[in-house]
Amino acid sequence: MHLQISGDDRMQWWSGGRHGTENTFPGSIMLVPAGTQDRELWHGSSERLILSLSPEFLEQVAANAGAKTPEFIPRWSLQNASLQYLLFEMGREAAEGWPLGRLYADLTATSLVSLLLRHHAADPMDFRTLRGGLPMPQLRRAMEYISTNLDRDLNLEEIAHEVSLSSFHFAREFRALAGKTPYQYLLDQRMERAKDLLKNHVWSMQEIAAMVGFRSPVNFIRTFRQRIGTTPGEWRKHS
Repeated sequence: MHLQISGDDRMQWWSGGRHGTENTFPGSIMLVPAGTQDRELWHGSSERLILSLSPEFLEQVAANAGAKTPEFIPRWSLQNASLQYLLFEMGREAAEGWPLGRLYADLTATSLVSLLLRHHAADPMDFRTLRGGLPMPQLRRAMEYISTNLDRDLNLEEIAHEVSLSSFHFAREFRALAGKTPYQYLLDQRMERAKDLLKNHVWSMQEIAAMVGFRSPVNFIRTFRQRIGTTPGEWRKHS
């Protein structure tokens, strides 16, 4: 997949004995299936984000929906605001070394593939037919596992394994029952732990950041301000 970040230009493509011309602009997406033999010619300069998805990952998510191996047809100038957002978000996070951790990376990738399969596969998939679930005891177990591992860089597969579900089923069912994604819940728990540490200890921001799973105090301070509405230092001062 190609997401055009900047530039307005004309692009020609050749694939499967066919030829076409597209006028592209920021937000335009190219979707090229694996094994496609193609050639493109751009008549101008542009900045692009390129993402490759493994066929195995696509097949895994499709299998969770009880569907066959997904197939796609080339799309040379696809417009989809949700895809644009997810691709841009993955590109931004990757450029910064995924500072929000593996769980966020897993959830973002799963959301992207789900969107592709529902709307842009040659045979679109209806994930409403998924079977399985997340009973309340398992939901509680997952939440407890997250809460007791706030200092670690958790990933989605690890948490899903605790409740014997696939990553896709777990993310979907967790949100349906908890009203938020596993990652949102993880951040909420980290913020509550951080407030307790700020109020009752004199540890530095770097020490507290590490205790609640952030790689750097900068990311911790930024996230705290976004979710709590003030910096950790100001919150500590007035607590």
